[in-house]
Amino acid sequence: MAERENRRDRRDDRSREETPEFADRLVAINRVSKTVKGGKRFGFAALVVVGDQRGRVGFGKGKAKEVPEAIRKATEQAKRQMIRVALRDGRTLHHDQEGRHGAGKVVMRAAVPGTGIIAGGPMRAVFEMLGIQDVVAKSMGSQNPYNMIRATMDGLKRESSPRQVAQRRGKKVAEILKKPEAEVAEA
Repeated sequence: MAERENRRDRRDDRSREETPEFADRLVAINRVSKTVKGGKRFGFAALVVVGDQRGRVGFGKGKAKEVPEAIRKATEQAKRQMIRVALRDGRTLHHDQEGRHGAGKVVMRAAVPGTGIIAGGPMRAVFEMLGIQDVVAKSMGSQNPYNMIRATMDGLKRESSPRQVAQRRGKKVAEILKKPEAEVAEA
């Protein structure tokens, strides 16, 4: 009997691990109208960012006749399109990065502890859902929230940790992080 209960407990633990709790942030909602014979039909488009605040983030857009349904569709799509981003000390980026999408361009820079999230609008939502605490970011070009989020995600996809770089080059992490001998001599 006790064995069966243990098995059930393990199964419950596994199901909890598979569906971690995600936080979501509504970035934009857009009302669109279609003129028909009887008047106007309204539809809604929602842009949502979802993340676990521990290095995973995704965005989605949903369209429906009602706002809650559009948000639900966007959230489901965001959960399906999540990416993992390597964070330094779980609080900032490993290196400065640039992202582009269409006319949108974003520049993201790693920051020292205590800086906070210095970023505008949609980019701030992405960083908060990702779990970044210190970052400086600037968006240039397009102000469209869809393009800004896509440009931010493009930059985050290019982010790589020293471990990933070392693995790609077939070296050790210490060799990658080693300072040049000229700097060591000065110090």
